[in-house]
Amino acid sequence: MTIGEGQSASLEVEGVWKVFGQRPDRALAMADDGRSRAEIQEVTGQTIGVRDVSFEAHKGETFVVMGLSGSGKSTLVRCVARLTDVTRGVVRLDGRDLTAMDEADLRQIRRDKMSMVFQHFGLFPHRRVIDNVGYGLEVQGLRRDERHERAERVLDLVGLEGWGDHYPQQLSGGMQQRVGLARALVVEPAVLFFDEPFSALDPLIRREMQEELLRLQASMHRTIVFVTHDFDEAIKLGDRIAIMKDGEFDQVGTAEDLITRPATDYVREFTKAVSRAKVLTASSVMDDDAVVPASRSVSRGTSVEAIIALLLADPEPIAVVGEDGERVGSVDRSAVIELI
Repeated sequence: MTIGEGQSASLEVEGVWKVFGQRPDRALAMADDGRSRAEIQEVTGQTIGVRDVSFEAHKGETFVVMGLSGSGKSTLVRCVARLTDVTRGVVRLDGRDLTAMDEADLRQIRRDKMSMVFQHFGLFPHRRVIDNVGYGLEVQGLRRDERHERAERVLDLVGLEGWGDHYPQQLSGGMQQRVGLARALVVEPAVLFFDEPFSALDPLIRREMQEELLRLQASMHRTIVFVTHDFDEAIKLGDRIAIMKDGEFDQVGTAEDLITRPATDYVREFTKAVSRAKVLTASSVMDDDAVVPASRSVSRGTSVEAIIALLLADPEPIAVVGEDGERVGSVDRSAVIELI
């Protein structure tokens, strides 16, 4: 099997809570009565890390969880990946309840179905790159020659061809992160969890890694849950984005949803500095009732930034066409100006 041929999975998270402390039942009872996170901590000493979070990450989707430090996003992803026990709620992977599994079944799921990439690479310094990448396959019991063959193939995939015999300390930070990514991919997981994997990298290397992940996802079609505190990164990578605050989701939606229809003041603050022209598309600015001759046209998904360039070259309205090529509306300069 080559990377990209494995089956992706559907992840369901239903009413998940995580309480840190010796008496989680007391904290849950107060939370059920509507008490705030701060009140519960003051009265009980218990901390609500995750509060009644539900979502689905579909096959082939990159679902981004973002929020400021302390919002609960890393705790949530650790609960969903079952690296941390869930206090209340259910996590299902392709219909199988991970929260009801014993430790042996969970180990099997982690070996065969899940991979995780952290901010800190966690590479073994005494092992060569190829053995770091093949570690998960070693745990699965594969022979050395098969491990190395698959590891070399994935190293090629992430742009590290020829680096297998080096040691981690001989690589740059960006290259080490590629090794971490290769180690996650080599077991051909159904679900990939990323916990702020690029935040410690230099800006240029970070952009390169983001592009690398987009390229890989275009061919792999895995289910990805990606944690970040950077809204620009969330916009670039996410099919849908959840904005988290105080252990809860404030809003879940596409980047366009969050920017054009923020559900709370917190979401509005998060999105106000974003360049709308880069995120919003023709669908957001077109006039459904004005269908102009198709001397030039754009698709519904064309960015407003690209449309601005066309209107600067020629101020006449532009036709917008659907997937079937039929004209569904038009965009003119006044609509774009009003939006941005």
